[in-house]
Formats: sequence, structure tokens, C-alpha cells
Amino acid sequence: MNKLPPLRTGKPRVEQGYLQPLGGLGIPFSLIEGAAPGPCLLVTAGVHGSEYCSIETAVRLLKRKPEEIKGTLVVLPILNVQGFRQRSIYIMPEDGKNLNRMFPGDPDGSTSERLAHWLVTEVYPQVDAYLDLHGGDLDESLAPFTLFPSGCERSRALATAFGLPVVVAAGGEGYTINAAYRVGVPSILPEVSGNGLWGEDTVEEMTAGVERVMHHLGMIAGPVKQAPEDGLQVVTMWVPSAPCDGLWYAAKEVSEPVAVGEVLGEIRDVFGSVFATVRSEKEGFILYRLTSLAVNKGEALLGVGTPLAG
Repeated sequence: MNKLPPLRTGKPRVEQGYLQPLGGLGIPFSLIEGAAPGPCLLVTAGVHGSEYCSIETAVRLLKRKPEEIKGTLVVLPILNVQGFRQRSIYIMPEDGKNLNRMFPGDPDGSTSERLAHWLVTEVYPQVDAYLDLHGGDLDESLAPFTLFPSGCERSRALATAFGLPVVVAAGGEGYTINAAYRVGVPSILPEVSGNGLWGEDTVEEMTAGVERVMHHLGMIAGPVKQAPEDGLQVVTMWVPSAPCDGLWYAAKEVSEPVAVGEVLGEIRDVFGSVFATVRSEKEGFILYRLTSLAVNKGEALLGVGTPLAG
């Protein structure tokens, strides 16, 4: 099957199986349509195949029953199937590219580009809202946060409903949620856990966020687990990249504050010579950081959350 079944038939049902949009990829899917009409929510995970907290959360969503929801829930729990099997960091092994930089894709391109194009042209236009679940890959630690496309108020409302303490207004192109926004679908990308780890606490945290969004959309009745009441921070994110190869020694941990000009870390050689000192261009706090000792030129070192102007 290379296309999703019809998303709205007016009859309660569950359809599950494997999609082969590119001919060879067997992407698992579940389509759960409720007995009552309502919005269609798309949930994806495994864009990065080693972000296991998000994948396990999506797998558990497959157990939803039609009588529990209004509308339709579509779940693609592992988009980067080969990356999942090979414990790949970020990339799709078929072409060595990061799927979450390939959107809106190319029908004549490499595997990740064609998969992105399929999602943008065949899947996104059929849904009313989109959650792309992530979980901190094998080489990064993070504080929970939710990205939304900058300037999209409906997406910001979804991010607020999800309930993580930090919401990030994200710009740029190439990403799942920005491509969805371009075709009119409000979308968010929550990040929970890190270093590929997953456990009941982090999966429950992400699951609770999904349920709050479903409640916000009118797909499930309450009550749902309330988000922490510590207050919501809305930020943008500055991401410095490595200017050279070497060994990465971070000077800051996740959630620590940083000032403009403060040292964020150093890149050294094995003999201790400093190749580069990385200083912050922004004031804020550390949202995530590279935990790998090895670093290659051009790789993201960390993300600094800075207050959103206005």
C-alpha cells in the first residue's frame, strides 16, 4: 500500500499495516476513526530513528480505541525505519541525509527527499493538525520544549496546550512542522528526554502532552492530566555550529543561564590544544547540548533559548 486509506468514512474503525510510499520502505501506520465526527490529527515519530521516547509514545497511541475519540487519529510511529533499525543518529541510512532538513522534499530526489515530498503532498493536506514527536537523539541532552512555526498562532496554541514549560518559535525551512504550516496545517514538534533514553516518566510526560492537544482539539473528553503550573516561557533559539572537527568540551549544562560573550565550550585536539572557543552571542539558557565527545565541523553544538521579542 502506498497511500493511506480514506481518513473519514463516518464509521468507527481501526486500520493498521505498512505503507510503501517509495516502493521499498515499510512504514508502519495506524488509522483510528471515532464514532463521532471531529478533526483529523496526524502524529509522527521516528523522523530521527534513535529518539526512542517519542517512538514509544507513538507506539502506545496505536492502542487507542474508536469509542475513545471524536474524529480521526493517524499515527506513523517510525518514519525513518532503517535509521531505527541501525540506531542511526539523525540521518536516514539510505542517503545519509537528515529527513528533518529535507522538507518540502523532491519527488525525483534521494530517499529522504522523496519521503518528505510524500508527506507534504499526500498526507499533510488531509489532516487538521500535526504533532511531530521527538526525543533527544543519542548524542544530545535537553530540557523539555516544544517548537512551533514562528508566526502561526494556531500552532502556538497547540504548543501551549501540549504543556511543556518552554515553547520555541522556530523559523527556517526544511523542517516537518514548517512544511506543514506552509500547506495550512497547524503543527508542533515536542522534545522530551535525551540521549535516546526512554522510561515511564518521560513517555508519560509526552503522552500527557498528546492527550492535552487532543482535548484542546475536541477529540477526547476530559479530564486530562494538567500541565505544570510553573508558567510558560516563549523563546527563540540560537544554535551555534562547530567551526572545526575535534573533541567537544561543553562549559554549560542543560537549563543553565548564559550571558552574551560567556564561554559555552571548547573544541580541542587529543593533546589538549584548543582549536576553538565558542562564546554565546545571546543571553538566555541552554535548551539542549551535544553530549558527544566527538564533533565534526558544521554540527550543532547546543541551543540557547532567548526571550521572544514582543
